[in-house]
Formats: sequence, C-alpha cells, structure tokens
Amino acid sequence: MTVRNLEYLFQPASIALIGARRKSRSVGRILAQNLFGGDFDGPIMPVNPHHEAIEGVLSYSDIASLPRTPDLAVIATPPATIPPLIRELGARGTKAVIVISAGFSELATEEGRRLEREMLEAARPHLIRIVGPNCLGMMTPSMGVNASFGHLKPRPGRLAFVTQSGAIVTSMLDWAETRGAGFSKLVSLGDMADVDFGDMLDYLADDPETGAILLYVESVKHARKFMSAARAAARSKPVIVVKSGRSSEGAKAASSHSGALAGSDAVYDAVFRRAGMLRVHSLVELFDAAELLSAPRLPPGDRLTILTNGGGIGVLATDALVAEGGRLAELSERTIAVLNEGLPHTWSRGNPVDIIGDAPGDRYQRALEVLLDGGDADAVLVLNCPTGVTSSLEAAEAVLAVHAERPRAPLLTSWVGAGTAEQARQAFAERQIPTYETPEQAARAFMYMVNYRRSQAALMETPPSLPDDFRPDLERARAPINGALEQGREWLTEPEAKEVLAAYGISVPQSRLAKTPDEAARAAEALGVPVALKIRSPDVIHKSDHGGVRLDLMGGGAVREAATVMLERVGRAFPNARVDGFNVEAMVSRKRGAYELFMGLSVDPQFGPVVLFGHGGTAVEVIDDKAIGLPPLNMHLARELMSRTRVYRLLRGFRSQPPADLDAVSVALIRIAQLAADLPEVVELDVNPLLVDPSGAIALDARIRIARPASSGAERLTIRPYPSELEEVLDLPDGRTMLLRPIVPEDEPALHRTFAQLSPEEIRLRFFIPLKTLSHLMAARFTQLDYDREMALILTERGVPGHAELYGVVSLVADPDNVRGEYAIMVRGDVTGMGLGPVLMRRMIDYAKNRGIGEVYGDVLRDNRTMLKLCQVLGFEQTAVPGEPTMVRVVLKLER
Repeated sequence: MTVRNLEYLFQPASIALIGARRKSRSVGRILAQNLFGGDFDGPIMPVNPHHEAIEGVLSYSDIASLPRTPDLAVIATPPATIPPLIRELGARGTKAVIVISAGFSELATEEGRRLEREMLEAARPHLIRIVGPNCLGMMTPSMGVNASFGHLKPRPGRLAFVTQSGAIVTSMLDWAETRGAGFSKLVSLGDMADVDFGDMLDYLADDPETGAILLYVESVKHARKFMSAARAAARSKPVIVVKSGRSSEGAKAASSHSGALAGSDAVYDAVFRRAGMLRVHSLVELFDAAELLSAPRLPPGDRLTILTNGGGIGVLATDALVAEGGRLAELSERTIAVLNEGLPHTWSRGNPVDIIGDAPGDRYQRALEVLLDGGDADAVLVLNCPTGVTSSLEAAEAVLAVHAERPRAPLLTSWVGAGTAEQARQAFAERQIPTYETPEQAARAFMYMVNYRRSQAALMETPPSLPDDFRPDLERARAPINGALEQGREWLTEPEAKEVLAAYGISVPQSRLAKTPDEAARAAEALGVPVALKIRSPDVIHKSDHGGVRLDLMGGGAVREAATVMLERVGRAFPNARVDGFNVEAMVSRKRGAYELFMGLSVDPQFGPVVLFGHGGTAVEVIDDKAIGLPPLNMHLARELMSRTRVYRLLRGFRSQPPADLDAVSVALIRIAQLAADLPEVVELDVNPLLVDPSGAIALDARIRIARPASSGAERLTIRPYPSELEEVLDLPDGRTMLLRPIVPEDEPALHRTFAQLSPEEIRLRFFIPLKTLSHLMAARFTQLDYDREMALILTERGVPGHAELYGVVSLVADPDNVRGEYAIMVRGDVTGMGLGPVLMRRMIDYAKNRGIGEVYGDVLRDNRTMLKLCQVLGFEQTAVPGEPTMVRVVLKLER
C-alpha cells in the first residue's frame, strides 16, 4: 500500500488514545497532554480501564466502550497487547493507527518479529495503516493534531518533516522554534512496519499544505517504491534529505538503531541524485536549503561574485565554493571600469571584490548595484567582518536598500561575528534574504541552489538518441553463463566474460585459447601481431598481481617461453589452483590520447544493481576515482555519470590532447546497464581497463561473477527498465508494418513532429484547450515515464527512437496504490480510419489487467463522439463530471 487511508492519519475526524495515563512523566500522560492541548476540533477519546478521567475528560475502559469509531487511534501499551487491539479497532472501522510502543522487530528477536507479523496480519483485512512501531508520533499543526510525546507545539507552516528517529523530531522542533519556522506535517516513522518513506512522499507530493519535504533517512525499505515516489515528489516540490550513516561506523549505528540495513552511502547518493532530491549533511542545512529553494528565483548557473570588506573571509568563501564545484564569476572589463570609478584604488580589481576594511555602507551599496547590474554572475554573495572604523549594521542597511529595489536578484549574505552581526542577520532574515554565520556556509548554500536547479533540469532533459537501434544477442550472452553454472563455477573465465561483453556490442580484442605453451605459441603466430598472454584459471582473479599477464610478446618463441615461466609463477603463488591454459590476445596499440578506464556492475543489497565508472588500470583502488549510477541509463545519464569523476576532465581533451570518444564510452555504459536488467545471474562485473581514445573504446580485460538468480533481471532493478516484452509488430490495412512499443525519452523529437501535424480540432479534443505548440515540459512528462506506475505505448516505424515517425500513442497513469489508472489516446489524422484507435485501447486495457489495475478511466469532451462510441464498444460506463458540463467521465471496471 502507499497513500490508501492516509487521509485518516492526517485529517481524522476523531481520535482515540489507548494507553492514556495520569502518571507524571509517562509517555501516556504526555501524549494525552499534547492531544488535548493541540486545539483539535474533533472528539479525543482516552482509553484506560484504571482511570475515570484523563486530563479532565471521561475515559473509556476499552475499545468496545467508545461512543464512536475513531478515525485515528494512538496506542501506547505493551507490545503483546497491540495485535489484538488493532484487530478490535479494525472491526470497529478505524483506518489509521500510530503505534508508539517499542518491542518489535527492532529488537532483532524472534518474539519481536512475531509480534510485528501478528500486528500487520491484524491490520491487513481492514486496510488499517500503521505508523511505527517504536516512534514519537505525528503532528498536523494546521488541524491542531499533536499525536506525539514531543516537548514543543509546532507552528503551522509549509514544511513537511519525515524521519525514522523520534529524537530527530524533537531536535527539529527546537531548531524551528528559534527560527520561527512552521510545519504542515511532522512524522516519526519509527521502524516502518507499514507506512514508510515511499508512502509519505506519495502523500506529501499531492498535499496542498506542503511546499517542501524534508527527510531524515537512516534506511529505506521497498527500494523501487521509494524511488518511484521520490521521483514523482521531486518533480512537484523540493525534496531535501539528510542521510545518516555516511561512515561505516555511522552505518552500523544506524542499522542497530532502526533494525534495518543502512546500505552503502555512495549508492544512496546515486539514488537521491537520480530521483532529483537534494542531499544535505546536517539538520541546520535542511532548514537552510528549504528556505533557499523557496526563493522566487534560483540562480541560473554556478558563477558567483563575492563582495567583501575582508580578503580572508573572501578566500574562505572561494575555497568552499570551488570545493563544492562552483565557479567564481569573471568580471567584465566594463564592470571593472565602473567599479574603478566608485571604489578606492586599493580594491582587489577582481573577484572576490574586496572593497577594503574601512568600507562604509554607501561603498557597499554602490559596489553591489554595479555587480547586480553587470550581469557577470548568477548570484552575489555579500560578506562583512566587523572592524573598528565602520558599522556592520550600516553595511547591512545598504544591502537591504539595494535588495528593496531589486527584490528578485539572487543574493546571499554572511555577516561574521556576534553583536551587530547578529542584528544584521536578523534584519536579513526578516526580509527573506538568505544569511549565514560563516562564509563557507553561504558558499555551500549557493551550491545547494545550483545543484537543485541542475537536478530539476536533468529530470526533464531530453537525452540524445543512441547511435543505432542495437539489440544484444541474449542467446550468445547466456551460453557461457549457463555453462559455468552447470559446472558449479562462480567466476567466468576471461574469454567467457569477453564473450558476454561482445554479445552486448562492446568491443574486445581478437583472441585464441591455448592449453599448453606450444599451443599458445602457435596461436600467436596465427594472429601475426604482438600479443598479450594471460593465464586461464578460475582460481586466479587478479592475474596481473601474480605474474599471470605478459604484454607485447612478438612471435611464437617469445610466447612459448613466457607461458612456461607463467605456469611456474602461478603454480608457486596458487599451488592448488586449476589452470586451464592461456588466452592469447592481439595487442591493442595505445594511441595518443588513450586512457585506461574502469566500468562495472555491483549489486547493492537494498537497491540492486548499480553501474560503476572511473579511472582504471592496476592502481584503480589507489586512485579511487569513481562514480556510481543506477540502471537503466541513456546517453545523458551515462555522460552525467562520467562527469562526476576527475578523469572526465582529461577525457574531454586539453591543450593539444584530443578528446576521447565519449559517445563510445557512454554507449558501453548503457549496454552494461542493460546487461544488469537482462542477465540476473550476473552479480559482479569488472571491465578494467576499458581503453578509450579518440577513435573508440575496447575492453582489454573483464571478469564476471555469477550466481543462480533469486528474481528476474528487471525485478532486481530499483528503476523498472524498458519493458521490451510489450513490443509488438502490427500490420496496417494499407500494407505498412508498424512497431507498437513503450515510449522512451528519446522519442520527444518525434512527439513534437506528430503534434505539429495535428489539426486545431484534434488538439482541442485531445488536450481540451487550444495549443499552438507542445512545450518541452509537457513533452518530457509524456516521454519520461516511470514504467512502474506509468505506461505509454506508441505506434511508430522501426528505427532509432527520435528519428522514426510516430503515428499514435496511448498512455495510462496509475495511482500509487495501483487501483485506478487514467488513460489518454492520440492518433495522427493521416492514419485514422484504419482501426488503430481500438487496437491501441485494447492493448492498454490488456496492460492494465496484467498490472492488476482495477479500473481504467478518462475524461472525454461531450462532442468527441468518436471516442465516446469507442469507449461504449469497449464496455466503458459513462458518467457526468461534477462541475464540468462539457465533459464525460468514462470508466471501465477490470477484474483483479
């Protein structure tokens, strides 16, 4: 479940508190005090058989005695009592429960796990949603609901905060109180037996009271659900996350705290980035980022101008900026000339703009006006350190005056120190100008805005088409894997691993297999070029570390001698190793501008397969230059993955060094990601080195570890990959052959061309309003789908996506609970009358049935008689749309 019945949690009409107490400092008493002191309009019914009244309100001895069914029940009783209590609440019709009590699976005992199973089994028949157990509770300030044992009453506001840790909630309440921040929702999820982060993201994404979502994450359950919910929420409002357990020690502590696997921090980074969430590293930064991202205008780029009265603090801000990936703006000659006219001759004449320690307010004002009007930067950071000859408050008032004239200008401030500096920061905060105690915090805050804008743009960016419509040879790829599994082997031999890569179109060198030194010599002679000689043994993984690789051998004699010595060395290092012979490969000449790279696959226990890329060679671990991404990939995502490494700057070329073939590397990464979806037996893959130069890329060495799969390749991915099983070839009545397939982001150019061919009447019937063009944002929403929740099937010519023409599309968007799906359909006018509309609709209905969706519906204009007639033929029922007299809602119930 996801959002089902969560409205009873956040908007209850009545609440029962089971375990309410009168004992001082008990959880039951604090819960009662917070609930009764929270200005909730509905009835609050305490349940305790030992007290006649709680907080002056009549108490009830048990659930059966309650005068009405509570929408929400809050339970703080011993863990063994909770399953029967939930069963009884379900029978009464309660739909949401908060379990404060601990003593379940977080104890990692069989008894705790049993109680949690029984609790969920009691809730399931009644669709009761459970927050907790082992949690602080929940607060909805706008409704006056404080169902927690927190120590402060939160203010209403636009921030939603969701955390596993109850202690973090109380800490956030303290921070919010000092800053005057308010909340729409505060939720302590505890052990997430039912309601988890994915559920909360889905609910809050559509919550009109929530402007930004703040998360404190220790671990994630149901990775695919979390990813789908996070991607959807991040498209509609800022989602900012703090993830604990960044170090191995912290991860261990988080795991023991929540009873769940904390996971690799680098993989979490990749998850947050792919979803479009902004990651920060402290609770303070959560608030800072939330305030920043609510600004009326985010900086369009990463160029920052720093205005300061002290060189030292300017340097500190610069260092922090560059460390976070930002850039100092380059001042134009005109800007410098104008500054020269109004500043002392001793000013820095560059960025940072140091206007000297004696700068009064009017000097700040003139300089800031020039910098904002010059247009050289994407934002300006104004710094001030106190001096004995000027007033920090006067300088702040000057900045405020400039801001009053230019309220949308991207501006940040940092007044260093206390006293008047604190007064200045308070004045900035009151005018909603971002302000920070240190220059480093301010520079990092600027980069938070930059990174968030980049992530939002990346969510909607149209990737370039692949160079070809490549399909892997799956039968060829599976042959060595199946053979190794039958033999009980965990590792493929190097030739077998390269055979798998070749089946995916990744270039590998010519090679020959040889059992003896003499056979190796003959193989080298047959190749007729310098060769590499490599030992073949399933027991020797890192061959080069143990004398198992020789390079640049020319002629049979040299190869025979090297093979003999290699057998001796490997025999000494691994006396019990099984040696199957040698692999003789044609040497690949290293051209000017060639680099050794690394790419591979690894399987994370929480998020499944991840793709790795970085600087390769024998020193790959020492160099430690790598980035992680989630499959599937496209050209844009592959390039972004590469851009997060240091070696990428070299690959782009520099001075007289030509750029490497980055498209070839991108394609190789895409195919490795596709392999992860196609071949669930592959649990580890290393290509090292992948040699890349300006003419292409080739895999010189590879190793693959395999295991019998527990699930299909597609199911183990956090993001559902392209569902190729939905592809179908259709023969049209006019003799043409078309391909019906799921839409991909690369189809956006074709979608624009199709829209351009629609008549105004066709556009009105499809979109309900007149549109002259299809915006990139709209097209991106149609083409960049989460296949786990959305589907669009297109009728197209065979060919490369984006280039092939598109003739029709039918889409279905399901709700997070997979209960209902809304359809839409569009067929190009030049192919109408061929029965394509019914074909597309039937295929979408079949898809909905297979996905377990219970109902397909759509809104149709009353004068769209063709669509209404088709829906009638397909069995849709027609009803009126409240408040929309020109619309008809068509609904088709499906068997689930």
